[in-house]
Amino acid sequence: MKKQVIIGMLLLLVACKATNPSHTAGSDISSAQKPTISFTFDDGNTADMPGYTLEVWNALLLKSLQKHNLKAILFSSGANKTDQKGKYVLQSWNDAGHWIANHTFTHPNFNSNKTTLENFEWELMMNDSIIKTYSNYLPLFRFPYLKEGNTAEKVNGFRLFMKEKGYRNGYVTIDASDWYVDSRLRERLKQNTKANVEAFKTFYLEHLYDRAQYYESLSYQLTNRHINHTILLHHNLAAALFLDDLIQYFKDKGWNVMDAEKAYADAIYQKQPTNIPAGESLIWALAKESGKFESILRYPAEDSEYEKDKMDKLGL
Repeated sequence: MKKQVIIGMLLLLVACKATNPSHTAGSDISSAQKPTISFTFDDGNTADMPGYTLEVWNALLLKSLQKHNLKAILFSSGANKTDQKGKYVLQSWNDAGHWIANHTFTHPNFNSNKTTLENFEWELMMNDSIIKTYSNYLPLFRFPYLKEGNTAEKVNGFRLFMKEKGYRNGYVTIDASDWYVDSRLRERLKQNTKANVEAFKTFYLEHLYDRAQYYESLSYQLTNRHINHTILLHHNLAAALFLDDLIQYFKDKGWNVMDAEKAYADAIYQKQPTNIPAGESLIWALAKESGKFESILRYPAEDSEYEKDKMDKLGL
């Protein structure tokens, strides 16, 4: 009888562990069971900021990446990279071991009727002539505003052009409005370079994590797994001041962090959604293509209009 009781207790214990999703071998959540994020930066700003020279704030950003032992991708636009400051930005990122990729020369909107396929092909090649001189050149292309074309001719034509030139789409899976937070942060610092920016940092962290959770949920529903995410940030003062905290915030929430170039090895980045107009986050586009998520998809996917009232109410 005693032996039967012991066996019964052991079976009950095994059953409890099997039905509890928080338990795995070693009682730890494995990497495969965690969401994963990498960090990419658009534009490559060359301006001094309120209270910070270009060299100072750019160094702060690079220091944060170094602290967390992460390699990022700078998707650089080229029009401001031909002078001394522009070359400094590219060289500093290259020397720190980060990748340099293509974000056009003048940052046009490919969904505009004013931007032809031929214009856009020139944009890629003009910027390519600048960035390919760096040792960490990476032939990934990111569309300005994440707009990939408003007609089938433009969408398909440019995809073919990229393939011919050895380029791949530098998709993002997590989009947000970090640029808008940055614009309001700079306005505050213009008024007072010594202003307390803690509330801006809190909003920045919570906003980006909220959008990350949204796109992680969508991607998991689409793929039934945790993909390697790429988040779209901008090379700006907000990133310089808050990136260290942002990376730690994701770690504290249980996310893995990884090098951006490695993230693109995920099979998700081979997808080519068929939507016209094309663009937005890759996850948004795949969800749109599926036709199953209309009730939770907004257009544009991310913009200042969604954050303005929140920041107004907080006095930011």
